[in-house]
Amino acid sequence: MRICVILEGCYPYVHGGVSSWIHDYINAMPEYEFILWVIADSREKKGKFVYDLPSNVVEVREEFLADALYSKEISNKKIGFSLPEIDAIKKMMLCQNPEWDILFRIFQKRKVDFVSFLKSQVFLDIIEEICETLYPGASFSELFHSIRSMILPIIYMLTKTIPKADIYHSICTGYGGLLGALGSWFYKRPYILTEHGIYTREREEEIIRAKWVSPYLKDHWIRLYDMLAKLAYEKTDRVTSLFHRAKEAQISIGCEDIKCRVIENGVRCERFEHISVKPDNGNVDIGAIVRIARIKDIKTLLYAFHELNRKNPHTNLHIIGPVDDEEYKDECMALISDLKIRNVIFTGMVKIDNYMKKLDFIVLSSISEGQPLSIIESFAANRPCIATDVGCCKELLMGDKDDSFGIAGICVPPLNKSELAKAMEYLCVHKEDRLKMGEVGRQRALKYFRHADMLNHYNKIYKEVIKTWQELDSN
Repeated sequence: MRICVILEGCYPYVHGGVSSWIHDYINAMPEYEFILWVIADSREKKGKFVYDLPSNVVEVREEFLADALYSKEISNKKIGFSLPEIDAIKKMMLCQNPEWDILFRIFQKRKVDFVSFLKSQVFLDIIEEICETLYPGASFSELFHSIRSMILPIIYMLTKTIPKADIYHSICTGYGGLLGALGSWFYKRPYILTEHGIYTREREEEIIRAKWVSPYLKDHWIRLYDMLAKLAYEKTDRVTSLFHRAKEAQISIGCEDIKCRVIENGVRCERFEHISVKPDNGNVDIGAIVRIARIKDIKTLLYAFHELNRKNPHTNLHIIGPVDDEEYKDECMALISDLKIRNVIFTGMVKIDNYMKKLDFIVLSSISEGQPLSIIESFAANRPCIATDVGCCKELLMGDKDDSFGIAGICVPPLNKSELAKAMEYLCVHKEDRLKMGEVGRQRALKYFRHADMLNHYNKIYKEVIKTWQELDSN
């Protein structure tokens, strides 16, 4: 069986949670062939993979969003559209959930050139109508370029040549979900969606904070990603999430409950079986297993550690992971220099199972997460964790209603350096509690977060959807 995995902005170009997850996932399923259909921002990334691809990856198809900006018109032949087609185009531009099958046919069956479409009278007429009815006080020039920039990557993706597969499996909604739905429609094959975070909510938070979006257009941009999520939820056969609150969010956006499954992340707990309690060397060693990126909020962690280290000088902070954002790394280094923060070690990429031996506990200061692998790995290594109350971090640390193990760490509010410093100090000082929490974490990982269990759940879904589609074909 051949599975087309569709990814946006992650594997195989960067390290990190989702990238690590999909790399291990493909390696662990040698019985399947995989096509990687990957979306990146610019062609500068072409072929620059940070992973050695597994042997069962039989094809890599790379799409670059920025290519749309430099594409030339293939034909200057005047194009016309039927009334249903115009209605679908208009709803897409208004982000009002169009008839996607009509749009798929326009760009896949009719082969309408997307540059020609953007130059068409229909496109211009719809923008004029939007300006007059929704934004009468706005600059037409600004609105034209804004709507064009919203629609450009969607139309560009709709024109792409689709790799043939038995199942399409996207790891987000957005443009990845669009390609998953398109592949399923074109080849009449099942489509599965897995969300590690709720993509729509993440984009909404970014847009609200964004300075590049005019205030009056922020709602329009938010509706764009909401529209793409609803497309993915409508066309998919199964939708998986990592925890129940994420499933509830998917349903609230528009996914049918019957399609939804919760499949927790899993780690190879056996990799960490050999790790015992760190020998007492007079220091407390704290690990942060993170990509160096703004969303991980390493600055708050540095402020908190500075506060801790002044009171408890025999503490070390190990920041473990790749640099995702060089500018942010420079800002962190400047902060360390300005505050004269001592005992901070940037390790870069390391083998986590080996490095975990040096650590007493783990800390995660992110402002957004799904179900972090770093927490589950720390549990498997018998290390407690401090984490911000984002995603399902609190449920991991405290357990849910069916979990009687106890507390495996401390949960703190995001962006709160004082609470984070207090939590770190508590685990530094109270060794007995720290060890007890570590043991709770290990029990929780062994029962609920095994890699083999996760794979079994996905294998079951693959077999279910293939069987359903085969039955439909036979009828």
